[in-house]
Amino acid sequence: MTKIKTQYNRRSFLQVSAATGGGMLIGFNWLTSCTPAKKEVAEIPNEWFEINGYIKIGDTGLVTIYSPNPEIGQNVMTSMPMIVAEELDVKWENVMVEQGMLDEDAFHNPQFAGGSLSIMLGWDALRMAGAAGRRMLMEATAQEWGVGLADLKTSQGMISEVNGSRSIGYGEIASKAVGIEVPEEIELKEPKDYKLIGTHQKNVEGRKIVTGKSTFGIDFKKEGMLLAMIEHPPAFGMKVKDFNQDEIKGMAGILDAFIIDTAYEDPGRFDVNAFHQLIAIVGDSTWQLMQAKKAIKATWDTESALESSEIHTANLANDLEKGSLQESRKDGDPEAAFAGAAKVIERTYTAPIIPHNTMEPMNFFAHVMEDKVELVGPTQTPNNLRESTAKMLGIAPKNISVAMTRIGGGFGRRLYTHYGLEAAAISKKAGAPIKLIYTREDDMTQGTYRPAYRSTYKAGLDESNNLIAFSVTGVGFREGPVFPNRFPAGAIDHYLAEKRVSPSNISFGAWRAPRSHFTAGAEQAFLDEVAEAAGKDPIDMRLELFDRAKNNPVGEKYEYDADRYAGVLKLVKEKAQWGTEIPGVHRGVAAYFCHNSYVAEIVDMVIRNGQPRVQKVWCAVDCGIVINKEGAINIIQGGVVDGIGHAMYAEQRFENGAPVHQNFNTYQLIRHNQAPEEIEVFFVENDISPTGLGEPGLPPSVGALANALYKATGQRYYNQPFAEERSVPG
Repeated sequence: MTKIKTQYNRRSFLQVSAATGGGMLIGFNWLTSCTPAKKEVAEIPNEWFEINGYIKIGDTGLVTIYSPNPEIGQNVMTSMPMIVAEELDVKWENVMVEQGMLDEDAFHNPQFAGGSLSIMLGWDALRMAGAAGRRMLMEATAQEWGVGLADLKTSQGMISEVNGSRSIGYGEIASKAVGIEVPEEIELKEPKDYKLIGTHQKNVEGRKIVTGKSTFGIDFKKEGMLLAMIEHPPAFGMKVKDFNQDEIKGMAGILDAFIIDTAYEDPGRFDVNAFHQLIAIVGDSTWQLMQAKKAIKATWDTESALESSEIHTANLANDLEKGSLQESRKDGDPEAAFAGAAKVIERTYTAPIIPHNTMEPMNFFAHVMEDKVELVGPTQTPNNLRESTAKMLGIAPKNISVAMTRIGGGFGRRLYTHYGLEAAAISKKAGAPIKLIYTREDDMTQGTYRPAYRSTYKAGLDESNNLIAFSVTGVGFREGPVFPNRFPAGAIDHYLAEKRVSPSNISFGAWRAPRSHFTAGAEQAFLDEVAEAAGKDPIDMRLELFDRAKNNPVGEKYEYDADRYAGVLKLVKEKAQWGTEIPGVHRGVAAYFCHNSYVAEIVDMVIRNGQPRVQKVWCAVDCGIVINKEGAINIIQGGVVDGIGHAMYAEQRFENGAPVHQNFNTYQLIRHNQAPEEIEVFFVENDISPTGLGEPGLPPSVGALANALYKATGQRYYNQPFAEERSVPG
């Protein structure tokens, strides 16, 4: 077994107590979410026993495990408790799952959802919590029976003698485990001994979701709560001066209307917001608030410069060479290598600004009282929200509670705290608990968009069609899209990568797989074009480069593992039987490394009624140990659909600084009949600690799509959305 130290923050493991009447408790209690009822499930306990920040054991053996991180559909509310349950050694049928409150000290884990980091960062803490609980139960049993720990073993919530006949359930000994001190060192299971990790388990909230019982933020209600809506300026660069306040306040169901300002000194990383000054309306119902919004007559300050889509496009093109340089890498002498190359290929790729378009519009509950604040709602960064609220209101963070609801889509949109701050500012001004609700139009025009990007790739081939020089320069509004130390860094003698940034008055934010979603598409489409110019199979050419990076790398460092990168390409090649001609099927391939994971995909495309149609997508994934295979497959499939849909159709345009698309009647998302007919996912089996999974499946889908489109239509695709660029009939 693997041994792990518990001393880095032992205090909260010692915060063990008996719940009312007894029981073993390790956590919080809010928004209970049970697994579906099964046969032989333990009965609801009369008493609960809290073990540590994660675990609560009832006298019947039923176990509650707290899930610490926000649930945005990535299924961590199932997979994180599975890790705890594995080390605790309990039946999954006897586990209930609850969403934990914000309390990073108790959970030993940053409670946020972003960067595909939840499982990766929580892996040790989650295992430790389960193993510590199991050890405490065994210690209590050893004392009760007068035997040594080595004389005991556990299995599925039972403790028994190794060479005896006695056995006892966790629920029976839980009250006596409460006083046991956690040892300095505990043992963790080896992967070969896992019984639960690596299996297929249903979403613990699945039944509640499909029956409309799951508590999303938009569903939250509290007695005495009022509703609120906001109106922000119609264009970026504008500010509110005044509005017809008395008229709005006199409308039916409207209790108050005023201007708020959420700006404060020293804003944090996730306080991105284009509109700090807003018109707020407080009332009884959403319908009455929406009617009041329509009746607003505001005066806007229009002094700031406004921008159109054409200006943005021109700025990016200009700043590709002149924009501020953020990061670069240079190996060898690229200029000389290009000058001496027998063949040079140079292409430019672009992607437009797009909103996040989460299914659940922005919303948050806030109750600001004299010396404390209660916040409830869907946020990816609850701790950042608490810190920002504390700064804005001048209240100590310890007096601000944050409860996390299930999130109806995040994709980076809910990393940002502004809508929670707005709810708090409105509550303070109104002197009442309120729930702020955005309309779809509010959200699509507010900002924190995915930035537009532009990158130019250049490759030089020698007379034998070997790739001898490679360069990429990329620019974006929030951050440049180039990763200088990712592939093909380390695989080419003469290499140049430059990341640049261009200014804009529009607010931008992270969008699922930030920058990688664009870079993977551009890079992988370009590599296919290079392979064609070299007369090589696109997979074979990539594998040659990985061999170079592994056996004779260029430069001091590169970020990827060439073996694992090549491994997913080989796996998807084998599973899809790449190289076998299938009549009427046009294939494109791509592979990408991001968020510490490797994904390769092959898109099979057919032409139906003159239109390209994705028939099947093959995915090979190396993300280390897979916790819940069912959830893992689902999240890869979702990423593929997301990537294909946005690459094909998504674009937000601007006229004089005002967003053109304000709802789905004009903004196109992928439709069911445009999604891939089948997506098959394969995981590389290894014992590497888990890495990212929520985002890595999306980026390669863009490149594989572009390459399949080329095979199907004979046209290369350089500018997203591809549907607008397509000019050649099928």
